[in-house]
Amino acid sequence: MSKNSGKPSSATSFAKASEVKKASEGKPVLEVKNLVKKFDNFTAVDNISFTVYEGQILGFLGPNGAGKSSTINCILGVVKPDGGEIKMFGKDLFGNRSEVMQKVNYCSAEYNAGWHLKVFESLNVYCKLYSVPDSKARIMELLELFEIGDLKNESVRNLSFGQRARVSMCKALLNKPKLLLLDEPMASMDPDVVDRGISLLKKTQKEIGMSILYTSHNMWEIEQVADEVVFINHGKIIAKGTPLELTRQHSKLEAKEPDLRDVFIKLSREKYKYDV
Repeated sequence: MSKNSGKPSSATSFAKASEVKKASEGKPVLEVKNLVKKFDNFTAVDNISFTVYEGQILGFLGPNGAGKSSTINCILGVVKPDGGEIKMFGKDLFGNRSEVMQKVNYCSAEYNAGWHLKVFESLNVYCKLYSVPDSKARIMELLELFEIGDLKNESVRNLSFGQRARVSMCKALLNKPKLLLLDEPMASMDPDVVDRGISLLKKTQKEIGMSILYTSHNMWEIEQVADEVVFINHGKIIAKGTPLELTRQHSKLEAKEPDLRDVFIKLSREKYKYDV
């Protein structure tokens, strides 16, 4: 951290020691190194690096326009970076995209695929893309898990925003991914469904040993699931640590519980840059 932060060095040392410990606990699943993405003269992602380890849930936070979606689009291979390197499972993404993406999936709050199809039919399309065995049973298992089994024959176009968000979660888990990218997956769900969705996600993550890169503007979600958090603003990573470490460094030094909402507001409004 830079000297401008005014925070005690002990908090920084605690965070760094924790980071080293976590790094040794699992193999890297996603490695982003010196990633750069520009749009004309605007640098959306500015030389960022981070790693998601086996079985880890990494929160990826930042205000609107910070560079989160551009980073995720690069990771998905939807857009090509202007610099840097992305590896999945130890292999270069762009040289091995078809292979590595079979073990990856993605979910956002909006489910736009196959509006003219029924829910079951739409999910079955993805089963074919991912070569999911016993696809009918897998689809029904997930629909029941997210309590929307009764919607299997409903047209996607007729679903509410919250229902489509749950279908999107089902789609993201069809292939039992080893790496799951979540971009505000529960933004359209009511608090009760979010609470149940978080419980289901954590249960599923443990069962299949999934690693997750999780973006959300609901700080409670991140506090519930994230092992560590990376905070990005103006295309740069400005803070790293566990939710509690970040709370102690940037909000309440003696905090016993994380308060990422307060951390988010403070980091979003600060003008100086960190060295992390």
